[in-house]
Amino acid sequence: MPDPFKAYDIRGVYPDQLDEDLAYHIGNAIAQVLKLEGKRFAVGRDMRVSGPALKQALIRGLIDAGVIVVDCGMLSTPALTFAMHHLDTAGGAQVTASHNPSEYGGVKITAPGFKPVSSGTGMEEIEALSRAKTVVKAAGGGMEEALTLDAYANFLAPWLKLSRPLTVVVDGGNGIIGTMFQHLAAKLPGLTIIPQYFDPDGRFPFHDANPLKNENLPDLQKRVVATGADFGAAFDGDGDRCALVDELGQIVTCDMTTALLAKYYLAKEKGPIAYDLRSSQAVPELITELGGTPIETRVGHSFIKATLKETGAAFAGELSGHYYFRDFYGADSGLLAFILLANVISEGSSLSSLIAPIKRYHHSGELNFKVADTEAVLARIRAIPGAEISELDGVTARCGEWWCNVRASNTEPVCRLNLEAKDAKLMEAKVAEISALISK
Repeated sequence: MPDPFKAYDIRGVYPDQLDEDLAYHIGNAIAQVLKLEGKRFAVGRDMRVSGPALKQALIRGLIDAGVIVVDCGMLSTPALTFAMHHLDTAGGAQVTASHNPSEYGGVKITAPGFKPVSSGTGMEEIEALSRAKTVVKAAGGGMEEALTLDAYANFLAPWLKLSRPLTVVVDGGNGIIGTMFQHLAAKLPGLTIIPQYFDPDGRFPFHDANPLKNENLPDLQKRVVATGADFGAAFDGDGDRCALVDELGQIVTCDMTTALLAKYYLAKEKGPIAYDLRSSQAVPELITELGGTPIETRVGHSFIKATLKETGAAFAGELSGHYYFRDFYGADSGLLAFILLANVISEGSSLSSLIAPIKRYHHSGELNFKVADTEAVLARIRAIPGAEISELDGVTARCGEWWCNVRASNTEPVCRLNLEAKDAKLMEAKVAEISALISK
């Protein structure tokens, strides 16, 4: 059975891989590893069916270890990030499986000092204690409740500075984002929201809450065109990812929105902008043209947050639809990205016209392959004749008019391929060639 302990978080099928008993021991292990006895620690959940039971079990494990749990209710992962800072807690835990299908449950953990807990920063120790069912008990544990969604909405609203009114279709995917817009929409003057699938429903009755899969976007694409909206936005289950559809119903890849946000920030200040290495070459080119310094990063929130802190970059974008902001504690927020993208779009005649000059190359998107031997695959990529090789994350091979990156997933047992070329024909040919190399 696959292990629910991943590189960045905990995520598994409920109750086969992650149940209340394991959640209790995870909570107790978090308290031990992060040394939380006597400290206040925020806990929230998304709208998944398994959420209430897993959250209550996690809280019991924390309280038994002497932790004062601040229950923040049902909210998005970025809203819990805000709550941790707003309430000055010693980190927090969000019960969520992010964009995974309905049968999954999970936990995302933040340590004191607002540092993400992942592989190498405590996840292995939490797993070991949880698996061994090593429990500590301490007096002084308890629970408080805090409602912070209005405060989060008040934090976000001033960022909206539209040059013209906009109408936007928002597909919540029956995730948590509909709840967030209940608190936020009225505070966004000039922005008319057309809601779609806003009712929180962890069964995801219409489509999975994963905007990175094109098969989840047709309803949004059709509604944008039918209503004459300026653009459409889709969010994932826990509200930390955002993807766009332009006014013609065309899907906008998240590296293109990274480029738009880079343009937004570089108009305000010149400096470093970070992007993950799977992104189109157009992203660092645009950053350089606008007087900024492009910073290539590894994939994953812990690496990107560290890069923002080390470089002082105002912003970082990931191909997966995560956008990180220096002015949001160096963390990601789907809603803040949505608001800033609305500002950018309002300055142009249309979203498609803003994207057209940036979309200079042809990108494959991320392709997944189940392989028996990841190291053998990476060795074959390193051996591509004439390629300039880098190994920041997996193996990147640059070959003049095309490049590819192959890396092992940190969350699934697969290899991921991203490939880009100067024209569509070359891209398709090279995807076929490298796919055969991977599957050899």
